[in-house]
Formats: sequence, structure tokens, C-alpha cells
Amino acid sequence: MFTECLSKEWLSSIYAFFEPFPTIGHENKHRYHEFKCLAKGCGKRIRRYLDKKDAKSTSNMCKHACTCWGDETVKAADDAKSSDIAREAIVNRILKNGSITASFKRKGKGKITYSHRQHTKTETKAEIVRWVCESARPFDIVKDRGFQSLMKTGRPEYYLPSHQPFHRMSS
Repeated sequence: MFTECLSKEWLSSIYAFFEPFPTIGHENKHRYHEFKCLAKGCGKRIRRYLDKKDAKSTSNMCKHACTCWGDETVKAADDAKSSDIAREAIVNRILKNGSITASFKRKGKGKITYSHRQHTKTETKAEIVRWVCESARPFDIVKDRGFQSLMKTGRPEYYLPSHQPFHRMSS
């Protein structure tokens, strides 16, 4: 019965980014549903109080999902027919390999596009390791002034890892 209620009420694709069954709780005599984010390392919980006018609103969940997963991932999930399809086709694949691009195969010789979303620290490390390995570059290239200038121009706050973690990998 509980799962039937969930499947009828919670059809929005935004639910794909949160654990499928919320925690039900009470605070100061107010009942709420608490949804836990599925993103690795996040675990943030979004509460929806059931006695409020916006009890069925997903706007806070959308804001959080865009912050945690990126706008284009949320948009891709929104194009899915249901939260179950979005969770299976997009969210679970990203959780497995950490990239939205792995969720979509390039069709034909279409134009390669790049995300407008800045990489996380983990994604930055992974992309640099991949580039270094595929291009047979030395790991300490991250110390190179020219490389740092290219990476940080227009975004001086952009995170660049030190070469030490990469140096340990090659030892």
C-alpha cells in the first residue's frame, strides 16, 4: 500500500536523485517526509512538511539536485517519462562511473559538446589523470605555468590538484 501511494503521488523525475523511500518524522507536532540525496558524499536531507500549503512542492529538491548533480543532469532526468526511468537510466549510471556523458552514447559523427558546469574536485582529478594517461604526459604537468594559466583563465578559483597525488600513482 505504501509503495502504491508513492508511485501515484511521486512521479516527478526529481525523485530519482533521492532515496526512493523517504523518512517519515515529526517535529513540533508537524509531520514531514525527509528525502535523502543519492549523490556520493552528499547525503543532504530535504524535508517537506505535510501540513503546509506547498506540501507537494519539489522546488527545494530541484534546487538541491541542480547544485549536487548539475543542471544538465536534472534536465536529462526531466526528459525521462518517470522517476523510475530517470533513476535507472541516468542516476544509477552516474553513481557507477561518475559521469553524465557515460549515460548517453554519441550518435554518429555528431558534434561533441562540453558541459557548462564546472567539474568537482574529484572530476577534475579524474579528467587530468585520464588526459595525462591518454596523452602520455608527465604527471607533474599540473605544476606547469602554461597549463595552470589555461585552466584558470576566466575562473581563477578553479581547483587544480597538486602533482603529489599523481606522483604517488606513478611510483
